[in-house]
Amino acid sequence: MPATTLLDVHATWAWVVVIGNGLAGLWALAAHRYPVLRTRALWWFTGIVEFAVFVQVGLGVGLVAGEKAKAPQFHMFYGFVAIIAVGIVYSYRQQLRHRLYLLYGGGGLFVMGLGIRAMLKA
Repeated sequence: MPATTLLDVHATWAWVVVIGNGLAGLWALAAHRYPVLRTRALWWFTGIVEFAVFVQVGLGVGLVAGEKAKAPQFHMFYGFVAIIAVGIVYSYRQQLRHRLYLLYGGGGLFVMGLGIRAMLKA
């Protein structure tokens, strides 16, 4: 069995980021409409998949800095914009308390889209 490389982990983890944030976004949007879906599990899941973005970018930085990999143009841009997007969503949670589920729903889908774009640029 061949050894798993950092590039393999980075490529696989991208799916965790994309699918996870997509599911979290859809769950939050559904929770806006259906209050029964407003559970603590939604926030745990959202936090985990948002943290997954930071792990993904860290893996990418490890590839570029540690293994001297050359990232395609704009690939790193989308990764760093995803981190900024997570920060912006988090920072607006108090101001948009009355629309919290819409904020996190749209934010999750936006981060998913950034992940897809980054994968297409790889």
